[in-house]
Amino acid sequence: MIARLFLIPILLSLLWYLYLQVNGYSLKKGQQGFIYIFTGSGALLVFMLVMLWLTQP
Repeated sequence: MIARLFLIPILLSLLWYLYLQVNGYSLKKGQQGFIYIFTGSGALLVFMLVMLWLTQP
């Protein structure tokens, strides 16, 4: 499962990019969204790694 977590920010970034294109926004205006995506995904990854570390037998 952890090995596939890298797909989350890629998928979310693709969806965000498509949203920006459909609604006529530039990448410059959507830059903050990409920052939120990668920050949130990084936090999720750290949380999952800590949970794995804490629950190992």
